[in-house]
Amino acid sequence: MKTDLTDTTASKINKALVQGRRAIGTPAVGMVLTLVIVTDEENAYDSLKAANDASREHPSRTLVVVKRVSRSPRDRTQSRLDAEVRLGADAGSGETVVLRLYGEVVDHAQSVVLPLLLPDAPVVVWWPVNAPLHPAKDPLGALGQRRVTDTYAAEQPVRELTARAETYTPGDTDLSWTRITPWRSMLAAALDQVNCRVESVEVEGEEFNPSCELLAMWLADRLDVPVKRTLSGGPGLTAVRMSTDCGPVVLDRADGSLATLSIQGQPDRAVALKRRDTAELIAEELRRLDPDDTYASALRYGVDRLNATSDAAEAFAADGDDTVGAGDGEAAGAAAAEPEAPEAVAKGADGAGSADAADGNDGDGKREAVETPVEEAAKAPASEAAAPEPVTKGAAK
Repeated sequence: MKTDLTDTTASKINKALVQGRRAIGTPAVGMVLTLVIVTDEENAYDSLKAANDASREHPSRTLVVVKRVSRSPRDRTQSRLDAEVRLGADAGSGETVVLRLYGEVVDHAQSVVLPLLLPDAPVVVWWPVNAPLHPAKDPLGALGQRRVTDTYAAEQPVRELTARAETYTPGDTDLSWTRITPWRSMLAAALDQVNCRVESVEVEGEEFNPSCELLAMWLADRLDVPVKRTLSGGPGLTAVRMSTDCGPVVLDRADGSLATLSIQGQPDRAVALKRRDTAELIAEELRRLDPDDTYASALRYGVDRLNATSDAAEAFAADGDDTVGAGDGEAAGAAAAEPEAPEAVAKGADGAGSADAADGNDGDGKREAVETPVEEAAKAPASEAAAPEPVTKGAAK
């Protein structure tokens, strides 16, 4: 059931909701939360479709806020609110109100949304695109317990992560973080199967993908090891390689749907790691409404710190290779210098033989002539060595 309201007010929208519930035979309100979607006209259809699919798991009142751009100065001074109320099969398992704001009311969207919130129910605000720099200080963001952004839709996703870390407030989360939940679960389960120490990690994925950076920062924050970020053709995340003292642990997903988990000493296993659509991501975020401390810790680790740690590890490895190369050169030089001593001895022996020939003696005669007194004493009989020297007459007198 659809009801179109032109140039309306919040009270008229509430009245249309009550009349619509009575018309379809569901006067009771069975919603568990209010989901506020702040988007533009271009992305409104996809965002609303994802919210309707997620409402089958979380029945909610969905308020879609579309801020229309005024084309002339006259239109900017004229405020107008148009609404489209959807109930029943057209709204999934809840209620949907599409709000289109014109003119000055664009800057006061919170005054339109506030009367339409479900009483005593949590509020979640989602920006599919063009999220504010500080979601918690945004007038609409201040209404929600949870604030969901998507850095993947930003023009510079990696820089957007840095901005999110600087303005983080408990209750903030991002769909780029939600996309890596299966990866984090699978890597944690893989490390539970082995009793090894992780030495380094490599995260491979397409360029300008904030999910790759978030996964790398989470691993660096939790494992306290160097994490290297490498690029691939995608789609999305393609592989995580962990070097441990028991052998490599690799989770590789080349086609975007089926991954292979390889652990040293165990057979390879196929793992389902398909890329999830937006409806599944939103449904996961609506399951918990408390602050995500793990996301906050990984986000605050920082992209700059991640790159600095990776560069330092590469520089250390390069210095180690240079040191090993220098040691090998010194050892080779020492080994090359050692054989010179026997050659010198051989030359000395040849010189001695030449001198013997010049004196008319053979080598043995020469060696006997140059024997030292110690060697002569060693060759002499023991009686001769012990006999006293003869005493001369002069000494006797």
